[in-house]
Amino acid sequence: MNEHNKPLVYVVEDSLSSGALYCSQLKKAGFDTQHFVDGYSALVAIKEKMPAVLVQDVCLPDISGLEVLKYVNNQDTSAKVIIITSNSSIDVAVDAMRLGGYDFIEKPFTSERLTTSVGNAVKQQHQDIKTITVEPEATSLERMNFIGESLSMHTVFRLLESAARSKASVFVTGESGTGKEVCALGLHQASAREQGPFIAINCAAIPAELFESEFFGHVKGAFSGALTDRKGAVEVANGGTLFLDEICEMQLNLQAKLLRFLQTGTFCKVGSNDLQQSDVRIVCATNRNPAEEVGEGRFREDLYYRLNVIPVMLPPLRERGDDILLLANHILQSKTAENNKQFTDFSADVKHTFMQYDWPGNIRELQNVIENIVVIYDGQTVQPNMLPSNFGHSIVSHTNSHTNSHPTNNHGIQPNQTTTNITARTSTNSVNTQQPSPHNIVQLWIVEKNTIEAAIDQCDGNIPLAAAYLGISASTIYRKMKSWAES
Repeated sequence: MNEHNKPLVYVVEDSLSSGALYCSQLKKAGFDTQHFVDGYSALVAIKEKMPAVLVQDVCLPDISGLEVLKYVNNQDTSAKVIIITSNSSIDVAVDAMRLGGYDFIEKPFTSERLTTSVGNAVKQQHQDIKTITVEPEATSLERMNFIGESLSMHTVFRLLESAARSKASVFVTGESGTGKEVCALGLHQASAREQGPFIAINCAAIPAELFESEFFGHVKGAFSGALTDRKGAVEVANGGTLFLDEICEMQLNLQAKLLRFLQTGTFCKVGSNDLQQSDVRIVCATNRNPAEEVGEGRFREDLYYRLNVIPVMLPPLRERGDDILLLANHILQSKTAENNKQFTDFSADVKHTFMQYDWPGNIRELQNVIENIVVIYDGQTVQPNMLPSNFGHSIVSHTNSHTNSHPTNNHGIQPNQTTTNITARTSTNSVNTQQPSPHNIVQLWIVEKNTIEAAIDQCDGNIPLAAAYLGISASTIYRKMKSWAES
């Protein structure tokens, strides 16, 4: 690297020996460095020349590291700020990330961890400058088909655009079908890691005994069936993004191992004692309330705070107003092109029905409804008689029920041909048409049991597929089946 073109890194560390060590490690990696032992000295230097990256301790002898961070972010051209923290100041580090810090690394850390973080920060800095220079092109989030004009989605967009410019962990919450994986992929493609891999793991779909191998990999002979060495998701995702869906389904002992990896950036494959390094950006998601899971003791509090640096809550479709029709039109165009059909619009009655329906399955349900119509019917305009027969029970307002007179189901099953049959079968099992009385009311758990068992039967015993149609997680079905067996 040309001496003149070396990225400039300021190190703000009150320990002379530690600061000198960090500077030495960064110089070996090809960066130009300057060391400052207090916040005010760093501020004077920043006023004269803004570095590409600022590596700073949060606990400084004169002013808070957060004050330095705020000053940097208020400048027209700002550096990427990497926070150095100890266990005692982890909460301050999380606050720093929410104020716009790029990354935080916890003492003690390796030289690889430091230089990798600085290198990624420089890449992100270059990408930010490129984005500013080449404006009118669509943003990465727009390229990812993030569609929405509602106030709630504008809030989400602002959070995602900000989060994309850092390495901070992002915790996405929202109901099933709201687009959590699309959100994670959008973050990845809007970041400096877009050339790296995007690896998604569904924590509920992997058996507990195989999870550590799936996550960290294993060496040949580590356990019965380990016939060759295997890379885990952490190793494969190196330099990219690791998306952990349904994170609250992860067992507590595995949560401890994930926390250790997040703190150190190092891991061992199953059956090996060799430490390996991996630099990944973690995005996780759940359709549960993670704070409640912590309160109930099912999710580690320290892991929650480590992951919940930037919380993003995706609103349910029923709360997005006119976004319903924006999304419906986009999906209609896409499915029409895929199936070589001629549809161009929805009738006024269908639009009204869509706006009144509460969409328990959210965007995934909307996609299923429209795909069902496009595959089965021909025409240019979607008419009410094309809607699936089990669609529309959960109408918010029934004042205009003439727009939807079809039979419906009340189990939250996503409407398509498969679930139409499921509904027909469960209605005979669980719905009593007599006048309600203490003798003929069916208990709710029995209705639920019949519905789930019928869905599994319709999906030829494939529980994850049945769960997808029902709009719940596979682990929820397994838990319920266990409780039925014990009752």
